[in-house]
Amino acid sequence: MLTTNRRDFLKSSMVACGLTVPSFLSKTANALQVAGTPGARDTILVVVQLTGGNDGLNTVIPFTDEEYPRLRPTLRIARDQVRRLNDTLGLHPAMEGMAGLLQDNALCVVQGVGYPNPSQSHFRSMDIWQAASTADTLNEGWLGKALRSMNAPAFHIAAGNESAPLAYSGAPARVPSITSLDDFQLRTAGAGDADTRRQREIITGLAQPGGTGTPNPANLLDFVQRTAQNTYQSSQRLQEIGRNYTPRVPYPQTGLANRLRLVAQLINAELGARLFYVSIDGFDTHANQAASHGNLLGEVSGAITAFYRDLAARGHANRLLIMTFSEFGRRARENGSRGTDHGSGAPMFLVGGRVRAGVIGEHPSLTQLDAGNLRHHTDFRQVYAAILDQWLGVPSREVLGQAYEPVSILARR
Repeated sequence: MLTTNRRDFLKSSMVACGLTVPSFLSKTANALQVAGTPGARDTILVVVQLTGGNDGLNTVIPFTDEEYPRLRPTLRIARDQVRRLNDTLGLHPAMEGMAGLLQDNALCVVQGVGYPNPSQSHFRSMDIWQAASTADTLNEGWLGKALRSMNAPAFHIAAGNESAPLAYSGAPARVPSITSLDDFQLRTAGAGDADTRRQREIITGLAQPGGTGTPNPANLLDFVQRTAQNTYQSSQRLQEIGRNYTPRVPYPQTGLANRLRLVAQLINAELGARLFYVSIDGFDTHANQAASHGNLLGEVSGAITAFYRDLAARGHANRLLIMTFSEFGRRARENGSRGTDHGSGAPMFLVGGRVRAGVIGEHPSLTQLDAGNLRHHTDFRQVYAAILDQWLGVPSREVLGQAYEPVSILARR
């Protein structure tokens, strides 16, 4: 009978061979699917978190509203500079790429998104968005709950030492946070080149079927062999992805673009992963907002556009959905430091080959404010409900705790 210490035995066995394995790799290896197997080409969700509270009013701009320049005397964007979405709304001029996606019918803008009694705390509001709940105690995330019924791997593509998001908490297996494909390398601890080569020969032999004799499902050594085989082969395959991947379109030289390029590599490898999570920080623009906000929106737009067009050129457009969110918007009136303070009611972007292209919902009123904040009219869980029910195939009530009317974000087929 195999004891509950099999994982410890496996770990010590590999260390004895001089092999160091990233702690998540062997678990991930067992979950990965290869091309052609069921689930390998299922729908995919990529979440892009805009950390700090993005200023929605200068992202989706009501350029015909006479109240807009009154509220933003120094931060207003001139109407001849906006990238038009329709006759009354336009994107920030730095968002040229995403304006182009609208022309490709691949951009959906959901306006006025928020939740009742919004918190002005970064931490509390971010937790609410990631947990999809306003409960006092939040321990599980909406994506973690969804993974319980999806039977698919997920990844967090981290910026530096960034920790995994609360959104993945509650998943049936730990979701790995990685920064590059180098995180998947198997590393030896040899004293020299010859020692290192010998150790790799040992683990390669262990990973070969029949390498240690006739497999026996009841044998602990067979368990070690099969796990080592999955781990080794997955590591080798992921390294091949990094060496052989050539983007179909150029990516900007930015941090977010680099992270999304890694997502593209993993998607194109057909590993069966269906959820990916990335973030970009810096949106807490209390002072001198004009330059920093434009640069941030330019980075978001450029990275998402390159990512979508790269994967669309590879035939993945109709299985890809990219969703952006921020923990809150900013106040309607600019402050005395030529910045904006914490607010509410902001837009979300959805990008993909099957989105309902264009603008959904009215822009929040600039005259009917709530303590200076834009009022939301769409609960963010209505967007989540549509993604869960209609895109991921996960019952939204089980994840969100109650029924929410889904927003019509997908084009009718």
